[in-house]
Amino acid sequence: MMVRSVRPLHPLKPKDSDDPWDLELPSKRDPTMGKILVTGASGYIGGRLVPQLLARGYKVRAMVRGDSPEHHSLWPRAEIVAADVLDQKMGPLEKALEGIDTAYYLMHSLNLGPKEFRSADIQAAIHFRRAAEKQKIRRIIYLGGLGDVRGTLSRHLRSRIEVAEELKKGAVPVTILRAAVIIGSGSASYEIILNLVRKLYVVFIPDWANNRCQPIAIRDVIRYLVGVLEVPETSGRHFDIGGKDALTYKRMLMVLSRVLLLKRFFMPVPFANIKAYAYFTSLLTPVPAQLTQCLMEGLKNEVVCQDNHIKKYLPFTPMSYKESIVRALTREEQDRVYTRWSDAYPPAHELAIKLHELEEKPAYTTSCTIQTQKRTESLFKSLCNVGGKEGWFQNNWMWRMRGMIDRILGGVGTSRGRRSYTTLKINDVIDFWRIEDFRENKRLLLRAEMLLPGKAWLEFEIKDLQGARQLGLTAYYDTKSLWGKIYWYACLPFHFIIFKKLLVNIAARSA
Repeated sequence: MMVRSVRPLHPLKPKDSDDPWDLELPSKRDPTMGKILVTGASGYIGGRLVPQLLARGYKVRAMVRGDSPEHHSLWPRAEIVAADVLDQKMGPLEKALEGIDTAYYLMHSLNLGPKEFRSADIQAAIHFRRAAEKQKIRRIIYLGGLGDVRGTLSRHLRSRIEVAEELKKGAVPVTILRAAVIIGSGSASYEIILNLVRKLYVVFIPDWANNRCQPIAIRDVIRYLVGVLEVPETSGRHFDIGGKDALTYKRMLMVLSRVLLLKRFFMPVPFANIKAYAYFTSLLTPVPAQLTQCLMEGLKNEVVCQDNHIKKYLPFTPMSYKESIVRALTREEQDRVYTRWSDAYPPAHELAIKLHELEEKPAYTTSCTIQTQKRTESLFKSLCNVGGKEGWFQNNWMWRMRGMIDRILGGVGTSRGRRSYTTLKINDVIDFWRIEDFRENKRLLLRAEMLLPGKAWLEFEIKDLQGARQLGLTAYYDTKSLWGKIYWYACLPFHFIIFKKLLVNIAARSA
């Protein structure tokens, strides 16, 4: 089992839980349903849909871009298959759809940024449609974006509609759900709004912030996704889905500030350049500029439900915006964030070269070790607390400066933080690192995702010696370029300053 608890979690009552079996659904399980494919299973929504379908007793095949032992640990009852919808060789995709009754299409390419995602989205939809037709699956369920097609839509919303139209060109019936802003612990939109309210005493409100939106809670999105699966009459139809209320983006910020009991001043401004506003926003929030710009471009459109036909088939009352905000805040406070936007960012991180996959051992390494009498379990628990709100225990200003430089240049930065402060698993992010290997009480291997002229890893290891423990830290760096070599030697003096102090502080914080 790859999911490890670093500190004991506080037990929750079922009614306060986001666990799959606690989700009250408006539909009944279909016992005749065949195997279900969930694409984008490692993403924010797919990662919550898979356990819900398994809890309902369905046979599930989870499609990911790069297989990992962690996926088998997360969903031990699901079949895991690796395939890439953008791969011109469609064999793996056709294999993933073989024997499938219904497929969820939950993928997008927003992570590629505003210049590239549209063409990638269309190509992916074409590949998927053709493979689904070849395998003669019964239905596709697609989650797209909400927006009035009669107006001028942002590139993001237009792309979502184009993907839906592309999927519909095939012989396989498509059920289309169109949603606006999704609010839930770990969602990119929620973290953008939350950080703006928390960090700005004066919030600037451009004209487009007075457009209306109908946000929807992640729990209600899952209810609809499962609901249309279990109601055959929804096949081949499209539905708008939204929360209980429609309100302006300005109002959304104001409601959140009141929930947080924060006094904020909202100042109207004539400045309305969304690209510049999105870049400024990315410097204040965990969400990088490429993703922020794609999301914020949609703010110039009103995104409210044009019809409520879905109520005929799935009659339940969705959560209000305030309720969804309170639930998201509660999940964070209880450290129960199950999936996060960073699970799928940067794009194709699942396919990144792993340390053990390098043909030759990295030419550039530096290491540091200390010996301690502290217990192995205590040391490992302590080192697993690095990053996020805890920081790196010493010289935090240096880590943050490196993260700020990375963010200014368009990288992920250190503000990305962590999904959880009590648990770690493979593929989780820790600031500008991602966990590549996790062996409890032995090893924590982090892969760098900041902008670099090379590839870098940071490895923590604990070894038992006679009567003591050795705590070690090794940095690996692989580069072939001149700039890469210059970067390594420029950083080398800082390694000697940081690493020894980091290890000493890890040991000092151990019980």
